[in-house]
Amino acid sequence: MRYLAIDFGLRRVGFAICDREHIIVSPLCQIQCHAKELTKTIEQIKIIVNDNDVDAFVVGLPINMDDSEGDQAKVTRQFAQKLNEAIPLPLYFQDERLSSAAADDMLSDTGLSKKEQKQKRDMLAACDILREFLDRQT
Repeated sequence: MRYLAIDFGLRRVGFAICDREHIIVSPLCQIQCHAKELTKTIEQIKIIVNDNDVDAFVVGLPINMDDSEGDQAKVTRQFAQKLNEAIPLPLYFQDERLSSAAADDMLSDTGLSKKEQKQKRDMLAACDILREFLDRQT
């Protein structure tokens, strides 16, 4: 099964993908989110799914440190529901706590500008989300 991880944000959405053997997790791309018109974002995701032969989604769920779900988790669940209605593939949620912090740590010593780091951050967070999900499966 080939999973597409999604790090959903109201400004940007990062994607990562794995191979069918679940050995390699790779950053894929990052797109601008059209939060007021999610159909535009979902149309872009349809292209990504078709171009990469995706079998299922893993959506990062922003759980608070006290294990509660805040406003962003609710927005993410709404996005996932709309995504699943438009593209009916299996969809899994993965706790994404600290995935952005992990991405920031990876980028901190790269010498990239803040703008360049921002362009890669959500893809790397999606990689972290997918790695965590795959590790839970074994």
